[in-house]
Amino acid sequence: MADDPFSPLLSSFEPDPKADDPSRPQWPDLALTELRQQRDALQAEISALEGRRALIQKEIQSTFAGQADGVARRMKGFQDYLVGALQDLAVAAEHVDLVPQQVLVQPSPLDAAAAASAGSPTNAEATNAPPIPGAAGLFSQDEALIRERLASFGGQPDFYADAWKLRRTLDAPGAACLDDWFLGQGGRGAQPSTGSRSRNALVASAAIAILGELYGDRFQTLVLAGQPERLGEWRRGLQDCLGLAREDFGPTSGIVLFERADALIERADRIEERGELPFIVIDAAEQVVDIPVLQFPLWLAFAAGPGEISTEEEFY
Repeated sequence: MADDPFSPLLSSFEPDPKADDPSRPQWPDLALTELRQQRDALQAEISALEGRRALIQKEIQSTFAGQADGVARRMKGFQDYLVGALQDLAVAAEHVDLVPQQVLVQPSPLDAAAAASAGSPTNAEATNAPPIPGAAGLFSQDEALIRERLASFGGQPDFYADAWKLRRTLDAPGAACLDDWFLGQGGRGAQPSTGSRSRNALVASAAIAILGELYGDRFQTLVLAGQPERLGEWRRGLQDCLGLAREDFGPTSGIVLFERADALIERADRIEERGELPFIVIDAAEQVVDIPVLQFPLWLAFAAGPGEISTEEEFY
């Protein structure tokens, strides 16, 4: 057998005695065991996270139930104000009025009548007669036009009127308010609030429509309200009543919205430096009127009643 040429080949197929050794480590089994342990740990962590997600969703649904309407209104107002403010900021530097137009203010006929009466003798009866009340301030010459427009605003609404024209019906209390503001206060004073911001926006829109006929584009409206949500309501109200677009609200457009009085005053000063007129509208929620505002020729402040102030405080 020693001389058998196949004996080396047969010896190579003999089994290895160490292959079945139980003390030899089984690496594939260990690796699979470790992977199973990691999988179990991950599944446990995923289950815990899903439980936390379900708990958070349940808490959110229970917390905001019943408040969706108020939250939606505030977020909508803030969104409108924020989008408009960002657009205004982007185009503010592109528009600079280098040629200001002068505003011509005619003298009051009351002054002319007083000068004529001082230069000519009158009888005792004429001297003792009480003076006839007339229009005051900038609008003394435009009494007939103002009252004609206020009367026409009380008719049927014109939903397809041109921009900057009143598209809604102005009720009798609103017309009386503007009649006193234009002709009694001369365009400078406070008027009682109508009870809601939308109706105040309607009154202000009627004033803007009349001022547009008197001064054209030589005046700019500045609205002061201390909350973005209130400015959003003013923007929507003026858009609806005057048929305006978003580009009509901005530093170089017809209407500018302000949260702070100092910024509004600074803007009004620059408008006067250009020879134009600022028309300042103050929201009813503002408790006071800053003293520098009183120097401007056109300002309308809405004075809120106690019930309206308490409602504002509860909502905001």
